[in-house]
Amino acid sequence: MAAVRPLPQQGSIFLDARGGDRAMRVSWHEESGLVVLSLWRDNVCTGSFRLAVDEVPALIELLRAGLVRSYDDARARLAAVDPGSATA
Repeated sequence: MAAVRPLPQQGSIFLDARGGDRAMRVSWHEESGLVVLSLWRDNVCTGSFRLAVDEVPALIELLRAGLVRSYDDARARLAAVDPGSATA
């Protein structure tokens, strides 16, 4: 098993909602023009994906649009339960 490497200066770790010591690491590699998304379980990398930096805006837009839809759906559900509580 390879040793766990520390994240580069620009990176973060996101914990999986399922728990079980699962995580996703996101690391920015300017020298290579890549963002690396890696999946971890029990401190072992189980897979990775290299995303070219010019594709990052499309990923961000996809995540942003999903978040907006999620908020809109939550507002609609709240309005159905309490019509006076949701605002546009």
